[in-house]
Amino acid sequence: MQLSVVVPAYNEGDRILEDLLEIADTLISFSTSWEIILVNDGSRDATRGQAIKAQADIPGLRIFSYQENRGKGYALRHGAGQARGDLIAFLDADLELHPKQLPVFIEILHRERADLVVGSKRHPESPPPAAGQAFPLSRRILSAFYFLLVKQMFHLPVRDTQAGLKLFRRHVLRDVLPKVRTTRFTFDLDVLVNAHRAGYQVAEAPVVARFLRASSRLTLRDVVRMWVDTLALYYRVHMRGVHPRRESHPEVDKSLWARASKHR
Repeated sequence: MQLSVVVPAYNEGDRILEDLLEIADTLISFSTSWEIILVNDGSRDATRGQAIKAQADIPGLRIFSYQENRGKGYALRHGAGQARGDLIAFLDADLELHPKQLPVFIEILHRERADLVVGSKRHPESPPPAAGQAFPLSRRILSAFYFLLVKQMFHLPVRDTQAGLKLFRRHVLRDVLPKVRTTRFTFDLDVLVNAHRAGYQVAEAPVVARFLRASSRLTLRDVVRMWVDTLALYYRVHMRGVHPRRESHPEVDKSLWARASKHR
């Protein structure tokens, strides 16, 4: 099975070259068939140029760019639409969750016969961050409140919807992405809600997390937008009676996959 790793990036020019090389070295260590899909989400810095430099050392790196910043969710959707692998992983560019954890995800996917595996910092086997790598208190408080809200609103069988490492069987994204309406911070939640309600088996994996940035990028405006998008998703699912269902033959309707990667 080929593994496609989709990496959304926005203004990561100061670190993306090093991170891409680290991702590639990690994939080489456990897989003989892989690709990295870097989606440059309208960066205003040297992200694209640094990524192009990385291509000289990473033959399996493919780069996609567009001018306007459209959000992490849009970038993941676009990258997934270009993926060739039977398994598709979502990986944050900052490597707060290192890709060396992917073999565990793959093992859980097969062992539990799951359709997707979600990394969870709240998993009982997830260790706390090492000294000096703990997440800011404000982010931890926001995460705790958001977890409680999501649990009450959607009853998902996972404890962490926002962790930056997830693994999907290809057909799941091909089925689910055309139903997803969010393109920014609640994209992950939208994908999981649609996948769960369509009957796909969701499994959790423990993760080792590390906070490496000098400060959090999440602004008050981002937090407000996240709450608004979450309420909008709740309205679509519960108030409008939208009940996503699994496609009987998702591989047949290629237009679904085409729409998933099309610019809107």
